[in-house]
Amino acid sequence: MNFSSQLITWYKTNSRDLPWRQTNDPYKIWLSEIILQQTKVQQGLPYFNNFIREFPTVFDLAKSSEDKVLKLWQGLGYYSRARNLHHTAKFICSRYNGNFPQNYNDILKLKGIGDYTASAILSFAFNKRYAVLDGNVIRVLSRFFGIDSCFDTSVGKKQFKKLADFNLPKKDSYTYNQAIMEFGALVCTPKKPKCISCTFQDECFAFSSSEVQMFPRKKNKIQVKNRYLNFLIIYIGESTLLKKKIKGIWSGLYEFPSLEFKKDLSVNKVVESKQWTNFFFKNNFQINNVSSTIIHKLSHQKLHIKFFHVECNKVKSNAYKLFKKDQLLDLPVSKLLENYLSQSAV
Repeated sequence: MNFSSQLITWYKTNSRDLPWRQTNDPYKIWLSEIILQQTKVQQGLPYFNNFIREFPTVFDLAKSSEDKVLKLWQGLGYYSRARNLHHTAKFICSRYNGNFPQNYNDILKLKGIGDYTASAILSFAFNKRYAVLDGNVIRVLSRFFGIDSCFDTSVGKKQFKKLADFNLPKKDSYTYNQAIMEFGALVCTPKKPKCISCTFQDECFAFSSSEVQMFPRKKNKIQVKNRYLNFLIIYIGESTLLKKKIKGIWSGLYEFPSLEFKKDLSVNKVVESKQWTNFFFKNNFQINNVSSTIIHKLSHQKLHIKFFHVECNKVKSNAYKLFKKDQLLDLPVSKLLENYLSQSAV
């Protein structure tokens, strides 16, 4: 309990003033938690403010189109979070009349919500005694207590869950949960933690054993896959071709036609390929420009990309629709396409 009380004391002096900490509205707390998955506070804060401005209530979010939700989400990545957010908003409105459920199992059934998010909502919105266990919390616990178990294994998950529950105080559990997450975000950071000024310096196992960077331990490392994509920005008159993806990492977003190969091909090899021939069929085309290779890194993929600017009278595929240049600004696209569109005269 000394660990818990020290954290709470630290938090009362060092916590950041964040909008989702000034409310017990479960909608706003849920929204903040979804945004902050895989996203740092400084990046997520403007998105949270924009969402609340555009969708002040869960009913406003539920009534919106998916395109509008994804457009507001544009740049945050992990777009399944936004699609699940929209789906769950509609479900809460239809099933619960806009009132967020207060039962752990009911919350856990909502799309896009796991153990951590359910616990956070119950703790921060309803002041119920549930221990939160996100990446920040795991890092703090593993370093302070010297937990050797890998947090991504069943044994490790159970051990961290048990430890998180054990350290949760009976009183002021809300503040403790906020405190340990904040401590992990500001002091016990993944890289370059502020050990020299840390309030737990004398008690921390990782610091005393000079093994700070050894914790937390992870068994399964992400295997990064190389992919080679060639996007076709096809001009038919004053319009360009795009389609809304229905699966994959950018599902729900709009994208130019693309040709994927097993390795990086030269421009001539791409044009001579069967994929290119099948796409353009017997229609005349003229290549105006080809970008240099652009590297775009995702958590599990490294994309090698070229953009082909092509004029054509028509194409064989019926999967794509024509959009005017000014319409592109309103379509939700990936960060990759957003960056390229902002830098090139499309």
